[in-house]
Amino acid sequence: MAKPTKQVYSFEFKLALVERFIAGESAPDLAAEVGLSSPTLLKTWARAYRREGPDALRPKPKGRPKAPGAPQPAEVSELERLRRENERLRAEVAYLGKLRALRAQERR
Repeated sequence: MAKPTKQVYSFEFKLALVERFIAGESAPDLAAEVGLSSPTLLKTWARAYRREGPDALRPKPKGRPKAPGAPQPAEVSELERLRRENERLRAEVAYLGKLRALRAQERR
């Protein structure tokens, strides 16, 4: 049995409906017109809009919030790349140092 998927509405769609609702159209009429599952959903959007403004209707990021100052994924890959390069260069310097020491030893 397939699990029903949650309907996701765009920011523009929500904003247009909330503005019509605030202008005086009834929630049940609007919900029926656009096929919302419940007029309560529209009222919830309107409450969030009044409290926080239009940005409250934008989609929220999924998952655990990022820590403040935490590197973004692109920065993580850059940081990891630089760490690997640094490690490789250190190994190269150590190798060349030992090679130089061995050659100096052979000349004696």
